Amino acid sequence: MPRSLTYMLRLIFSCVLICTVILCADQCNAGNTEHQKTMVTDTTVDQSKPDNAAHSPEIGETMPLWSCMPFACMLLSIALFPLLAPDFWHHHFVKVSAFWAILMAFPFIYHYRMVAIHAILHILMADYIPFIILLWSLYTISGGILLRGDLRATPIINLLMLAIGTLLASFMGTTGAAMLMIRPFLRANSHRKNRTFMVVFFIFLVANIGGALTPLGDPPLFLGFLHGVPFFWPLHIFPHMLITTLILMACFFIMDTFWYRKEKSLTKPRIIHDREPLRLAGWHNFLFLAGVVAAVLFSGIVKLGEVNVLGIYRFIQDWLRDGFLILMGILSLVTTRITIREDNQFTWFPIKEVAYLFIGIFITMIPCLAILKAGSKGPLAILINAVQTPAHYFWATGSLSAFLDNAPTYLTFFSTALGAHYPGMTEPEAVKQLIAQNPVYLKAISAGSVFFGACSYIGNAPNFMVRSIAEESGTAMPSFFGYIFRYSFIFLIPVFILISLIFF
Repeated sequence: MPRSLTYMLRLIFSCVLICTVILCADQCNAGNTEHQKTMVTDTTVDQSKPDNAAHSPEIGETMPLWSCMPFACMLLSIALFPLLAPDFWHHHFVKVSAFWAILMAFPFIYHYRMVAIHAILHILMADYIPFIILLWSLYTISGGILLRGDLRATPIINLLMLAIGTLLASFMGTTGAAMLMIRPFLRANSHRKNRTFMVVFFIFLVANIGGALTPLGDPPLFLGFLHGVPFFWPLHIFPHMLITTLILMACFFIMDTFWYRKEKSLTKPRIIHDREPLRLAGWHNFLFLAGVVAAVLFSGIVKLGEVNVLGIYRFIQDWLRDGFLILMGILSLVTTRITIREDNQFTWFPIKEVAYLFIGIFITMIPCLAILKAGSKGPLAILINAVQTPAHYFWATGSLSAFLDNAPTYLTFFSTALGAHYPGMTEPEAVKQLIAQNPVYLKAISAGSVFFGACSYIGNAPNFMVRSIAEESGTAMPSFFGYIFRYSFIFLIPVFILISLIFF
């Protein structure tokens, strides 16, 4: 077993074990108190919904906004330490992530007891572990696919690669498309000096906006599919995606052409006597990628019941999916020649960095998600109640999706729209009525949750991974705030304003 997988499993097991020990100790010591009975009852109500207790609205109704401070500090650490203290961050980022997670978890457990333990276990077992397993499998499989040959990118070739990646994202997921395309993209541009903007636009298009057309593209759309939105309904936001993509690609092409011509005029042309033809090595890994996509789709369609593990109810098909994803990754490691991964400059550091940092992000994010889930009864009631028009839904969903998990953000405003327009109606019927009578609201929520994930490194799963791979290849990447102020505010926000004015 590779050392990276060992470290990842050890980290996950340690966190689950600590929470389990605390859970058992609390059960033994608190015994038959009325408080415990109430909490246990709360965590077992509606067992058909695995996330019932973990993101319980009652928690969000009582939690103050300052409980989100560890999450804010976690983001600031990611933003500032690499810039102000790069050596310290490189050697101690694991400790920083653990510090903020512990700082949030201990007071949270002390105050909410069993409900807090349940929430932490839930976000680890139902959210974090599947998240890391999916990333690890895609990262491992894509690392076994190597494009050999002399491919020296020009602005036209770069634009074509971005277009292919953007198209693939809706059918194999933004994570799958990004992991598949980023290494060939970087290798084709290895002779270029100014590559930073290329990777940023790659994140914009392939890792985010490209996943807007099917539930396979991005988690919030998949969540909508599970709640009754037809599989091909997201195609209704194709005009939104098309305009956004064309504008960003035009900006990229202008910048790439400028720098390409400038660099070409300053360097002597390289003469290639024996040009190696393009060919794929490790092509059989595409079968494993197809297996990953099929497993994700299977887990959303098939219903096999639930299983209780440490008080966390998860669907059996989700466990099967996770196991199958691990199998696909292991098969890729076993069947792919080591030389292919070496030539691909494949290392385990990017996935380890994401695993360590995102466990801190996921744990510190619990209060934010709980407050958001509380809706109009929580501290963010002013924000939730102010969301009225489609434009409000687009910007509210998008702004929160840029820094929080876009899946629960999508679900929150999806439920808000259903309740506002069809109160008292069952969800399946309300969804049908929303699509038939007020589809613009669902378009706004869908586009906002997908598009705005490009606004920060943590807005969507593959963003941070692409950044880490790019830095390992020698491409200088902007800091957390540098990315936002130098690129997101300049390129994305004006385009989103235009989309809002045209469609919402």
